[in-house]
Amino acid sequence: MESPGSIPARPLSYEGVWRFTAPALDVSVPQARHAVRDLIRRQGVPVHDDLLQGLLVIVSELVTNSVRHAALLSPQVAVEVAVGPEWIRVAVEDNHPYRPKALETDYAQTGGRGLLLVKEITREAGGTCDVEHTATGGKIIWAALPLTTLGAHGEGAF
Repeated sequence: MESPGSIPARPLSYEGVWRFTAPALDVSVPQARHAVRDLIRRQGVPVHDDLLQGLLVIVSELVTNSVRHAALLSPQVAVEVAVGPEWIRVAVEDNHPYRPKALETDYAQTGGRGLLLVKEITREAGGTCDVEHTATGGKIIWAALPLTTLGAHGEGAF
């Protein structure tokens, strides 16, 4: 709470919400990753390199899942980056209603562990992740990570 006569707190210069869409094509995966990386750098978000690399892996995995599993019902995917004073959140939205679950580690498989990786990166960073349904019947998969490492580990809901 502010004291009388104090100046209201202003958002830090790097705070905000940015959203872009991309076609549900393989080429959109690296484009989304580069767009998020460039946005974070351009805004001057105070993110450590390890956290940035983890965040970019999360973006890649979530966009890849939308491209591979939702493209038939969702020719476009949306990527949103929201930055607060102490956290950064990335979300990927598509129009497919299926709520994915993280698979268990099966080293015989060559794929299918993307959400497990997202969940683990998020947990190790002290963040949280989840899946939400949209009003139009699609889903948003998101991960929020603290800009500074917190002692507690978040839980993922996949």
